[in-house]
Amino acid sequence: MALFSQLGNYRNTGLFIMRAGIGAMMIFHGLPKLTHPEKWAGLGGAMDTLHIHFLPAFWGFMCAITETIGGLFSILGLWFRLVSIFTIFLFIIASMHHIDAGDGIGGASHAIELGFVYVGFLFLGPGRFSVDKN
Repeated sequence: MALFSQLGNYRNTGLFIMRAGIGAMMIFHGLPKLTHPEKWAGLGGAMDTLHIHFLPAFWGFMCAITETIGGLFSILGLWFRLVSIFTIFLFIIASMHHIDAGDGIGGASHAIELGFVYVGFLFLGPGRFSVDKN
């Protein structure tokens, strides 16, 4: 369709919009976790799905950092692929935790969807509008 034929010229703009939107929502969800240390042990308890039972507060802190700082770095495009790898791991754990908790695929769907988004980001990279662009 001729109306949309020129949109391919704006791939980097579309990628930036996706990075900024997803990154902002990651910060929105991660910042309350980061600013409330009493929640870290509960978050880190999700590592039980991998039979990792030690230092749950540390793992919860890492979850909060990944969401908050990873969201900021996603927006900036800074260390984007490395952030994508950490975020994919986070969403794999979250998905497994929700399924193990009896929430089923419906309860895990948000984490699964965002996991796929970050797998796509891993392959695409940050695009032209990135702080660490070469």
